[in-house]
Amino acid sequence: MSALLEIRDLNAWYGASQALHGVTLSVAPGEVLALVGRNGSGRSTLARAIMGLVRSEGELRFAGRPLAGLRTFEIARLGVGYVAEHRDVFAALSVHENLLLGIASNAVQRARGRAPRFTLDDAYALFPVLAERRRTRAGALSGGEQQMLALARALLGDPDLLLIDEPGEGLASLVMQQVAASLQLLRERGVAMLLIEQRLVIARAIASRVAVMGHGEIVFDGMLDAFVERADVMYEWLGVG
Repeated sequence: MSALLEIRDLNAWYGASQALHGVTLSVAPGEVLALVGRNGSGRSTLARAIMGLVRSEGELRFAGRPLAGLRTFEIARLGVGYVAEHRDVFAALSVHENLLLGIASNAVQRARGRAPRFTLDDAYALFPVLAERRRTRAGALSGGEQQMLALARALLGDPDLLLIDEPGEGLASLVMQQVAASLQLLRERGVAMLLIEQRLVIARAIASRVAVMGHGEIVFDGMLDAFVERADVMYEWLGVG
């Protein structure tokens, strides 16, 4: 099966500081790849590079199309969703208005004649608190509620690939379970994911492959079962004994 996302020899910089060093990675259609590593290892930078948010050099292709030179909204319209670590909801808009923006962003997919795989009813059913607070300004939500809103908005864009950065960070156990359930639903509907985690709390339930980043490089890439048997990798790159 050909890759949906192809990354080859990718370097990226923040100003003069190089953050990624020759990253090569791929995600197949419908695959869930967990990208793990310590803080500062380059995981978030990789997601930003895919979305055109940092200066990078190397090969980036989505569904066979080069991403170099495209602006972020153009990459999103190709079918790449992105949930950043800091959620980035539209604080002055209501919950419902934020979700409507997600629906508006999938107009290109609808124009191709494909029915959306994730609807507004799905969003409210999966995250009942969003239905209860649909008229509340997003800026007044708790951190966990904002995470749910950012995720639901991205899903309503009907992506073929979802980049999601630390979905469980700072969330209570019950909220984390709801987030994991939403990702499970999306996987069942054929959406590929690059799931960025420091730990494997959510990844263990839905990922089939694991890639480990260290110092801006991929230091391990293999199936989940093989990864959990590599105590040396977990200790050196994740600090897990």
